[in-house]
Amino acid sequence: MALPLVAIVGRPNVGKSALFNRILGERRAIVDPMAGLTRDRLYAEADWRGRRFTIVDTAGLVLGKERDEVPAQRELRRRMEEQTGLAIEEADSILFVVDVREGLTPIDRDIADLLRRSRTPVLLVANKVDGRGREHLAAEFYELGLGDPLPMSAIHGTGGGELLDALVEGLPDSGPEPEDDTLAGRIAILGRPNVGKSSLVNALLGDERTLVTAVPGTTRDPIDTSLQVDGKRVVLVDTAGIRRPGLTRGVEQYSLLRGLRAMERSDVAMLVMDARDGITAQDRHIAGYVVEAGRGIVLVLNKWDLLTAEEKEEKVWRKRLRDAFDFAAWAPVAYVSAKTGQRVTQPLEVALEVVEERRRRVATPELNRWLRSVLAAREIPTRKGKRLNVLFVTQAESTTPTFVFFVNDPELVHFSYRRFLESQLRKQFGFRGTPVRLVFRRRGAERLE
Repeated sequence: MALPLVAIVGRPNVGKSALFNRILGERRAIVDPMAGLTRDRLYAEADWRGRRFTIVDTAGLVLGKERDEVPAQRELRRRMEEQTGLAIEEADSILFVVDVREGLTPIDRDIADLLRRSRTPVLLVANKVDGRGREHLAAEFYELGLGDPLPMSAIHGTGGGELLDALVEGLPDSGPEPEDDTLAGRIAILGRPNVGKSSLVNALLGDERTLVTAVPGTTRDPIDTSLQVDGKRVVLVDTAGIRRPGLTRGVEQYSLLRGLRAMERSDVAMLVMDARDGITAQDRHIAGYVVEAGRGIVLVLNKWDLLTAEEKEEKVWRKRLRDAFDFAAWAPVAYVSAKTGQRVTQPLEVALEVVEERRRRVATPELNRWLRSVLAAREIPTRKGKRLNVLFVTQAESTTPTFVFFVNDPELVHFSYRRFLESQLRKQFGFRGTPVRLVFRRRGAERLE
């Protein structure tokens, strides 16, 4: 059975994300004074006194109150509230967060009416009780008719234990522990804003788990979503659009950092690009982040359906991609349309193949047989009047395929010869879609790092 689901709801800027982070014991959601910061449903697994449950942070509810917003902002707000409604429908328990410093508001009353209609158990969290003697401020919220307000400070943690005790006591039984479900791979979805990353995730899931709108920069928090592919569990991480350095300020900067951290804890990144825009400098920058981190990469050209037949000339695209991503010529490419579903599963299938390539291990005897054949086929170059002597090679233990070559002098290894060895290594053993690292050590080195 699935773990019980707990949704955190409330109007904007009452401290929902701070409570989410407090329950997890880490800064998973972005916390900022800007109202309405959380836009997607943000899921994570939590544990309290041996009881495991899933916690979901949601966007703030305003429930149709008049706001000074342009039409695009009103549409975004409507979609955000739809997402929160979905979380309420899914939840086994709800933490309704209110702000004792601002007191009871009309929006709080409207949300309370909505939650009573949902028939889901609700705990009323009177947040921002910072400092002694302020607990009495929570009494005002008895008027909502949702039971005793539980005073706490999400920022400082006071009252958190009592809240979690009350929460887990009312959670349904999660049933027997699930059987071991080995993770086949963690795949991050990266790209510039508004290239269709969330649309691709939704097309793969057949579910609007992540928020999709025409407003660039909608996704801010990395969203982890599990799915089954041929009986294997895969985690997709939808991330915020990565903008050019210098264009990220405040919350956007936090999103950039979280997107890069999400990539670094993944096995493979799908770099989604808008085929109508061609390949931009920022696409190359993002690919550079991935390669530098040593993660696998799949290049995904989205919105392929919007190109004319002449614009889809694959030979032309292959050259463009080869020229633009010359530092990752080994990266596979998928041409998709998330909107129509055209070849939408292909990048995921390729990404899982890349995960397997990253896990490939080549035995040392086999590597050295390959090395001898390469050394015999091409004369080793000299540098500074000295000849490089390559003694043997072994594969190091690493998440990124790493090969350690023992030589007489590492300074004699020219970059062109390093590139030659990598190309021959890939030709013989594969490693499609993943960087490989070649490390050169002086003979007599006593350990591998």
